[in-house]
Amino acid sequence: MLNQAMKNKQITSKPIAMTDDNFQSALKAHELLVVDFWAPWCGPCRMVGPIIEALAAQYAGEVKFGKMNVDENQIVPSAFGIMSIPTIVVFHRGKAVERMLGAYPQTQIEAKIRPYINRQ
Repeated sequence: MLNQAMKNKQITSKPIAMTDDNFQSALKAHELLVVDFWAPWCGPCRMVGPIIEALAAQYAGEVKFGKMNVDENQIVPSAFGIMSIPTIVVFHRGKAVERMLGAYPQTQIEAKIRPYINRQ
């Protein structure tokens, strides 16, 4: 059964590169999407990056993680009122349901997404 699910939906263990152009399609394609809004010059963002990578591997097939560079993409961050980075937004069934502003440890990020894994 898992093999069939893997054929129907690509399961990757890395975050996807989110852009203003692919955001809506990713939002529709993944019931649970966690987006890290970041920039390369942001020190706290560089601390969160490896955590997002680890969570993407740990929850592959259950949660899709994405990273959006706010310097290269301004439309989506503006639409969601992203004023400071890093900001992590949890989208469940297309709606923003959780928001974390700042560099959170892995355990706190997991605590925010875990309730939505069970609802799928």
